Parts: sequence; structure tokens; C-alpha cells
Amino acid sequence: MATAGRASPGDAGRRAQTLAASPDGDAFAPLTAVAAGGWRALAERAIEPNGYYLPAWELAVNAFAGGRTGASALVAWSDAAPDGPARMIGLMPVVPMSRAYKIPLPALVSAHPYGTLCTPLLDRDMAQTAAARLLRQARESGAHALILRDVSLDGAAMRTLDEVLRQQDLRPRVLQSRLRACLDARRDAEELLREALGAKKLKELRRQRHRLADSGTVRFELARTPAEVTAALETFLRLEASGWKGKRGTALIQDDGDAAFIRRAAPALAETSQCEIVTLRAGETPVAAGLVLRHQDRAFFFKLGIDERFAKYSPGVQLTLDLTRHLCADPAIATADSTAGADHPMINPIWRGRFAIGDVLIPLRTNDPVVPLIHAALALRSAIRDFARRAVHFVRDRHRSKQRS
Repeated sequence: MATAGRASPGDAGRRAQTLAASPDGDAFAPLTAVAAGGWRALAERAIEPNGYYLPAWELAVNAFAGGRTGASALVAWSDAAPDGPARMIGLMPVVPMSRAYKIPLPALVSAHPYGTLCTPLLDRDMAQTAAARLLRQARESGAHALILRDVSLDGAAMRTLDEVLRQQDLRPRVLQSRLRACLDARRDAEELLREALGAKKLKELRRQRHRLADSGTVRFELARTPAEVTAALETFLRLEASGWKGKRGTALIQDDGDAAFIRRAAPALAETSQCEIVTLRAGETPVAAGLVLRHQDRAFFFKLGIDERFAKYSPGVQLTLDLTRHLCADPAIATADSTAGADHPMINPIWRGRFAIGDVLIPLRTNDPVVPLIHAALALRSAIRDFARRAVHFVRDRHRSKQRS
């Protein structure tokens, strides 16, 4: 990835081991070298929240999660002030393009933190300075482009980056975008649910809940302390593995690294009231559980697990209704990100808010001939993946048709 007259990312990383750990200068460094205290303080001042780039979460992912370890970071510091030391003002975890996409071209890609949001952390008081310094660090690493995956396209961080890029006569390209469900938690929950689902659907869900109560009193439980979260996490992991994710082999507990990451991250975030686990029980039997991160005034609905023996009572929907009421009743929470895919069949009918999320290609130099090559390679990769996906669906549909005939 190196260019003439610039240090390679490996050289920059070795040189930055101490830079990222102390405010002596901006750095391109291994993620593990980033000063945890400065990172936590930056997260509190971030112009836009991202629960998946909190240090306790991302460092656990980086240490254990399969295919997500060994990330680096672009780190920006403020200038030293007469009345105090410099502070961390920007952080963007990244991996090489060759690792993210298996394409050996000189670009850096936002490191995927297991949750589907990679919005970088920018200090709200120095956001443009932070963005400019992160871009400079990427450029000095030898990269020709930055690829931001799963960023909020209309959020404060992306708006700041757009302004800095405009000042530098650089034009980002949106590679793909989609709408994602979110919750306006400032509204009255019952009014919101009536508008979203309608009286008839809510009546049916109440009927299902009464039927669920035949198995025992239905109650919504909230785990918040590290000890509570540690215990509730095991219930969540068992539920997730008992359903379709377990059948596909994609449940967290089925991978040693994924299980180790979540078992470290969840209790660690609970220590700072940034993680809670919600559980729905019928008597003593857990029928659904979900993990929620909290950062500033936003919640992030990470994952949901259900006991499919109770599927006819819609346990996942029942839990989400209770979670909606819980978040709307919490004055500290203004919005909640479903972190779900587009057109998600469960969450989309309930959380009717939408925001745009997508992947953005950022050139780091004006009129760089390498950037169109990067763009073309990504477009070709996307086309091949789309073709393969359609082919798989076609074969599955034909197989189902033959089984029915």
C-alpha cells in the first residue's frame, strides 16, 4: 500500500505505537495501542453516537471475534493547549482493503465491529479538525482511498466529513445505501405502537400474550449491572442458538471467538451503564431475550433470540413491544437504532422511523487515477455477489416448487 516518499502502513503502525498511547501526535496505529482513557473520553464527546465503537465493545471484537481481529486505527489529537494537555479528538478503526474485500488495492476500510454501524468518533467541539486529521493520517499511511462501511449517510459525522472533503476539493461516492428502522423514543410508546400496528394487530398480540400466560406469568426483565448482565447473557446465548441461527451455525455461542468477545464486552459495558439485556419470561421459562447497547442518548438493538417452541405467540414481537415501552419511558434515550437489515420483517412494522445507511468511498487525493480502479473493483465484486445471491435464491425456489408438486 505504500507510495513513493511515504511510510508503509506497517512502518507507520510501528512508529505510532507510542503516538496512539499518548498525545504527542496523530497516528495510524494498531487498535490495541490506542489509549483507552482517551478513547472513552472521546466517546463521551462524540458528535454522533456509535455504541459499536465504544472501546469495551470494539476492543473485545478485535481481540476475539472471528475474522474481525487485528484492526488498526486512525487517531487524531488536538494541539496542546496552554491550560491543559492535548486530547484525543478523532478515532476510526480500519483494516486494509485486501483484508476487508480480498482486493489488493491501496485503500483502508472501516473495521466492522460486529454491529452494523461504522460511524467514526469525532469530537463535537473539534469535529472538522478531527475529520481533517483522520483523512491526513489515512493519506500518510499510503492509502489512496477510505471506504466507510455502514455509516449514517445523513448523520453529523458524515456531514462533517463531507464539509472537510469539499474544502479539500474531494468528492466522496456513495457505493450503496438502504433505509434502516429506528425508534423515536421521545414519543409516547402507546401512541407510537397504535400508529405503527393499528388496533386490530395490537388486539391480536394481546390475545397471543394471554395465551402465552397459560405457561406462566409473563414478565419483562431488565439486566443492567455487570452481574445481572453476565447471567442474562447466557440465557440470551442459549435462546439464540436454539433457533434458526443455531441451525445455520451462525449463533454467537457456536464460535469460540464470538462467544469470548460478547462475554467480555457485555459485562464491561454494563459497568458504565452502556449495556442491558432484556428478557421475556413465561413463568420461569425465558421465551425471548435481546441485547441493547447505549451510547449518549441513543440505544442500539444488537440481537434477539427466541424460544421457537413459543413461536405462535410471537415472543420476539412481544419482547420488542416491551422494549419499545421501556426505551420511550427512559428520558436519557432519544432514539434507538434497530441495527437491522433493510426490510426486516419483525422490526420494520413496529419501529416506523427510517434513516439512510450506506457505504462511502472517499478519495484522499485530487484527480487520483487509482480511485476509479478501486471503485470499479468494488462495483464488480458487488455485481458478482448479487448474481450469486440471485442464483442461490433461484435454485432454492425451484427446489421448493418440486417438493410441493
